[in-house]
Amino acid sequence: RAAQERSFRAHIAAARAAGLPLIVHARAADRDMLRVLQDESRAGAFTGLMHCFSSGAELAEGALEIGLYISFSGIVTFKKADEVRAIAKSVPLDRVLVETDAPYLAPHPHRGSRNEPAFTALTAARLALDRGVELPAFAAATTDNFFRLFAKATRPGERR
Repeated sequence: RAAQERSFRAHIAAARAAGLPLIVHARAADRDMLRVLQDESRAGAFTGLMHCFSSGAELAEGALEIGLYISFSGIVTFKKADEVRAIAKSVPLDRVLVETDAPYLAPHPHRGSRNEPAFTALTAARLALDRGVELPAFAAATTDNFFRLFAKATRPGERR
């Protein structure tokens, strides 16, 4: 654990120094993850993303408090994912993203098969429905969120 924490802190420092978003996948380590993220945020601001979020509400709230985004995969379409759906519904619209986590975690009705980028539409549709937001508005918001987080990315048809 100590080696993992040192490595994680080094990644945060590198993201901070480079001005690039940190991508975090937390599994079965919510307390430690939140502690390190909060410690590091006090050492200096950084941006990032809680990737493929399936942790608890406390980690989600803490990540949002320090300015991170939260991304959801096909897990939100699974029958028994009530807690993750509740968390996803609580994330402010300007901080939520959707993802594939391909080749894993394909959304219903493709669960168990190879995940594909096109399936993010199913994840987005579920989240939009749960949040009471029209799908085009939800898609526009998550697209804007992506380009705000990954500020060095260029929108299609845009020049830098």
